[in-house]
Amino acid sequence: MTLSKHYSLLLIISLLFLSMGSNISFASTHNSNSINTPLRIAVASNFTPALKELLVEFHQKTQIKTQIISGASGALFLQIRHGAPFDIFISADSARPKQLEQQNLILSNSRKTYAVGQLALLSMNKTAELSDLTKIPTHFAIANPDTAPYGKAAKQTLQHLGLWQQYQKRLIIGININQTFTQVRSQAVNSGLVSNSQLVINKLTGAVIPNNYHQPIQQQLAIMKKSKSINNAKQLSAFLLSPSTQKKIVSYGYANNTFSPQLNQEANQQLNQHEKSHAKP
Repeated sequence: MTLSKHYSLLLIISLLFLSMGSNISFASTHNSNSINTPLRIAVASNFTPALKELLVEFHQKTQIKTQIISGASGALFLQIRHGAPFDIFISADSARPKQLEQQNLILSNSRKTYAVGQLALLSMNKTAELSDLTKIPTHFAIANPDTAPYGKAAKQTLQHLGLWQQYQKRLIIGININQTFTQVRSQAVNSGLVSNSQLVINKLTGAVIPNNYHQPIQQQLAIMKKSKSINNAKQLSAFLLSPSTQKKIVSYGYANNTFSPQLNQEANQQLNQHEKSHAKP
């Protein structure tokens, strides 16, 4: 390969990363496990508001600096597969972290459920009730059931109620749950199925969909195998899985995480040990 072609290839790769996520930073790998090097967190849009609040306490406890790169889980997943330099991936589903695990791109045993999403019916014209689903609207918003975990749960909910066929021609499909929430909140669409956490964080009222109407929305995290800040990433994972943080996550509109309670206890012990090791004499 000639020198000019080599530089051209480097330029193309750089532009590729910039186009996929303008918030990505290429930090130096020197002393990269230091508390002074930001931990690069790729996080699903639906969990970003909650994470920003939780990171205030995390930083106070650990002094670890963080950098958030927010986006759709599918887009972040593709960036990771193309080599984006993230340290930890906080997804809105379990499928993509599992795929990364199968492709040997994440740290062994780092894939864990940190939150369980809840679906909710929202209408800006009235206080939504579960029975409203039986009144077929002119238009109804859901996230894409083929790519978005909350969209998949929305489809399963309508199928559970035997209403999927009646709704199909009336659906306004959002790219992700954030777009669907914006469509309903702006009243571009009268009603729709959104994430309950969006209602809680924005102080809105809706009707929570019973969990038995759809498969669990397991939101999982995973630590990148090529991360240069693995120890710091482990601390964030431990913090998010600790019982005290899990209670806060539930308060943001997520369901109780019953999938790995023993991991939560282990994470809390790990975080406590870390705090003791950094305690001032």
